[in-house]
Amino acid sequence: MRGCWRPAHGRHHGVHHPRTLKMREFLSDPNRFGQLRMINSVFSFYGSPDFLQNDIRVKPDLDGLGVLGDAGWYCIRSILWANDYDLPETAIAFPNPVKNEAGVVLSCGASLHWEDGRIATLHCSFLAHLTTEMTAIGTKGTLHLSDFVIPFEESSARFTIATNSWFNDRVTGWQPLPSEHMVSTDLPQDALMVVEFSRLVRGIKSSGLKPDVKWPIISRKTQAVLDAIKTSLEKESQPVHVAF
Repeated sequence: MRGCWRPAHGRHHGVHHPRTLKMREFLSDPNRFGQLRMINSVFSFYGSPDFLQNDIRVKPDLDGLGVLGDAGWYCIRSILWANDYDLPETAIAFPNPVKNEAGVVLSCGASLHWEDGRIATLHCSFLAHLTTEMTAIGTKGTLHLSDFVIPFEESSARFTIATNSWFNDRVTGWQPLPSEHMVSTDLPQDALMVVEFSRLVRGIKSSGLKPDVKWPIISRKTQAVLDAIKTSLEKESQPVHVAF
């Protein structure tokens, strides 16, 4: 097994926020969003000197995947979510990743490619200011959020959509303008993750239900894309098939 496995729920608890369902409704609307064509995802934060020297994520014998296995995991998961977990065919790492003296990646990026022409880009870094941006672009609309990992606020989360937008007659502005939508929640997304996990366990223990295969499959797909990017990094940005 290449790389390291990540918990199916804990590596992207944002999927449990009610905002995610509202965004899915938009992405699934053929009249407002159309067909998905492009996705871009960025997760970065500026590591302190102590972090870059001592954190387990920069130690090859503790977590050799570095930023790709940490921030990159979230980027990949957001891209797969936008694609309704349809795996890309190919991953191509961007050239010149930044590594520490031990060879652990501190900053890198990649592009993902589907047979029908869909494309996604991602960038993850321990060397840039805290940024968690995700944009999905369809044939008729665009979805954008600036806090896809952890919402800016615990009790609510926002996203912006643009639908059938174009420049005005004088090309001095847009029409219609993008709109912002807010989704409130009584519990933060990490608590909602625990609630869902408890529901699954209770169903198995009390109702004789079988384990839900959804989350392990999503986790494996995320790992498959991560492994392909890692291999492309090792092969100096050669295209690598995503094997699942």
